[in-house]
Amino acid sequence: MTDLVTVTDEGPVRTIRMNRPEKKNALTMAMYDAMADGIETASAANIRCLLIGGAPTVFCAGNDIGDFLQAAMGGGLGAPILRFLHTLARCETPLVAAVQGNAVGVGTTMLMHCDHVVASTEAKFSTPFVSLGLVPEAASSLIAPRLLGHTKAFSLLVMGKPLTADEAKDAGLVNTVAAPDAVEAEAMKAAQHIAALPPQAVLASRRLMRGSVDEIDARIDIEADEFKRRLQSTEAQAAFTAFMTRKR
Repeated sequence: MTDLVTVTDEGPVRTIRMNRPEKKNALTMAMYDAMADGIETASAANIRCLLIGGAPTVFCAGNDIGDFLQAAMGGGLGAPILRFLHTLARCETPLVAAVQGNAVGVGTTMLMHCDHVVASTEAKFSTPFVSLGLVPEAASSLIAPRLLGHTKAFSLLVMGKPLTADEAKDAGLVNTVAAPDAVEAEAMKAAQHIAALPPQAVLASRRLMRGSVDEIDARIDIEADEFKRRLQSTEAQAAFTAFMTRKR
């Protein structure tokens, strides 16, 4: 497991932390695999709640551009990304997120699989897929309209308009907004509360509320196929060329 993702257990709560602050927690393929490992092994460790966290100043800047472009040249999202997304969709352990700073791309869409999200007053949420000539992922094209409503989901996913923490709370993406230095404690408090509930009742209730996991799983694959097609488009190629030129 890469040290760019740390996994620590505190009683029945497991914290999976993205630990690459110098790169704004941009996710590499190894980090996706490590996060999937942390989720997949939770039930065997008698974990009753998972907490996903980042750094004090940033939650996740999305994909590492180098790893992502390498996967794109292979013609798709990359197996570790798809593994992580399917693992999120299939996860039966409740998920809490502690969001500080920016949550970009998958940093935002992964939150749609969480049951309780605590965000810093300084957090911002954005999904710049379409501006790069691409499409949303992580089944967000299915979940976001249900969670936020069509118009707010369109504004976020297609128009690329970011949400502040308060706007995300009003939209239904975030449960609690807290001061930056209180986010971790609030998230752990929520995770411990969930972990203390009767676990089988939580499991049954969560299954009922989430509906068909097969539908979510299938949407991840449909999005991935469209993503692959979009990567080969002139729109995406022009957007990435412009992005890389700007980075230089």
